[in-house]
Amino acid sequence: MSYLVLVFLWALFYITHSIFASLNFKQKMKSWLGKAYVWYRLLYSLFSTVLFLYIIIYASAIEKWALLAMTDMTTYIGFMLAALGTIIMVKAFKNFSTPKFVGLKPHDDLEEKGEFIHTGIHSYIRHPIYSGLILIFLGYFFYQPYMSSLIHFLCLLIYLPFGIYFEEKKLIKLFGNQYEQYRKSVPSLIPRLTKKAT
Repeated sequence: MSYLVLVFLWALFYITHSIFASLNFKQKMKSWLGKAYVWYRLLYSLFSTVLFLYIIIYASAIEKWALLAMTDMTTYIGFMLAALGTIIMVKAFKNFSTPKFVGLKPHDDLEEKGEFIHTGIHSYIRHPIYSGLILIFLGYFFYQPYMSSLIHFLCLLIYLPFGIYFEEKKLIKLFGNQYEQYRKSVPSLIPRLTKKAT
């Protein structure tokens, strides 16, 4: 039962993430909040952070069901995967304004279209943050090879096709043909060994 609750919590986290990031929901919130909408991103970040921490705390409190033997090798693999994922995410965030991304710098993201980012690591994969998360969650599973860790990882994998679909639908609406061409030439999560000729 505890594992079903964990799955439900992740479903709640990912569903609210997609809803709160959608343009339609943001427009409704702007009409309701008025000028206070500039703080929407911060409120969303706080909500997501609290829910994420609750999921992690809940998962750490439920009964441990080991799926693999914990060895030096599994620990090493876990650290290496998580480190690689962290490096990818750090490189991805270099293309963003962190205060704006988190919401510490109040702004109206419906008025400010934002920059179309396709350089740096984004020239190899369209969603490096998601790629980094996959590696971090997989690394965490090898570091703590419990059923709860596997659920963390599998819930992420199940959500990603939906998350990417809704995110790219929004990006196409914002950037039009420019993003369509980018999507055709750059893979989503796994980089090609060589760049596709344009």
